[in-house]
Amino acid sequence: QVQLAESGGGLVQAGGSLRLSCAASGRIFSFNAMGWYRQAPGKQRDLVATITSDGSTNYRDSVKGRFTISRDNTKNTVYLQMNSLKPEDTAVYYCNIMGARTAFRLSDYWGQGTQVTVSS
Repeated sequence: QVQLAESGGGLVQAGGSLRLSCAASGRIFSFNAMGWYRQAPGKQRDLVATITSDGSTNYRDSVKGRFTISRDNTKNTVYLQMNSLKPEDTAVYYCNIMGARTAFRLSDYWGQGTQVTVSS
């Protein structure tokens, strides 16, 4: 069973920084990508950034130049460094692993979410 444990959310003033971490546990043989999504109240869940197993990254336009996604393959951990935060970045941030292959299945998994609140 794969589980994703997120940490690093919190309350920060506009212009500040936060670093989110997501550690995947379980015996994962391979995966396609890991990433971060966010969901604000009353809105759909949107992609923030992804990083593939070969290191290719993708960002939503509104966070380009401010957020950086990285990973530590030895720890099956993905990070999201968020700088120059804006009130519109306020949301619950979810970690995702896509196409994770274990001994029993190939599937996507989600973390429980971590709240990020940016005050103006």
